[in-house]
Amino acid sequence: MTIHLQPCSIENLQKLQEISYETFNETFKEYNTSENMKAYMDKAYHPAQLKKELSNPSSQFFFLYFHGELAGYLKVNVGDAQTEEMGEDSLEIERIYIQKAFHKNGLGKYLFNKALAIAESLHKKKIWLGVWEKNENAIAFYKRLGFIKTGAHSFYMGDDEQVDYIMTKIL
Repeated sequence: MTIHLQPCSIENLQKLQEISYETFNETFKEYNTSENMKAYMDKAYHPAQLKKELSNPSSQFFFLYFHGELAGYLKVNVGDAQTEEMGEDSLEIERIYIQKAFHKNGLGKYLFNKALAIAESLHKKKIWLGVWEKNENAIAFYKRLGFIKTGAHSFYMGDDEQVDYIMTKIL
């Protein structure tokens, strides 16, 4: 199995936008209206928004290649880049997205291990993430990795208010 990670920078903005749209759409389109999906993705993955995120020194993006093909990506945040106030001893996994064609190859765990290595290198005490309450596969995956539900927050998909569970793993 050939897996390769590549840091993602502003020069990769278009490729990041494309994989973001593709993986988010694959994951959530059957559960949401096309209008709400479009509203969310047009805002979250707008080039100006992605450029802002890529320019933040407290965030890191990585492309994941499997047998030479772009299969997914990872985004982690520390400090004020975290989407919730979780403290300086925390690292947020904001995005682990794998294209459906590459599921069941251990790639999600590979990206998690990269996030874990970053957290350990930065001497963080916990890793946390938000996961949609109806994404049972992802919740089960994170539970297997030792995460526990520690809270919840609202997430807006267009005009539809949804609930994300906050899951945390103590290091």
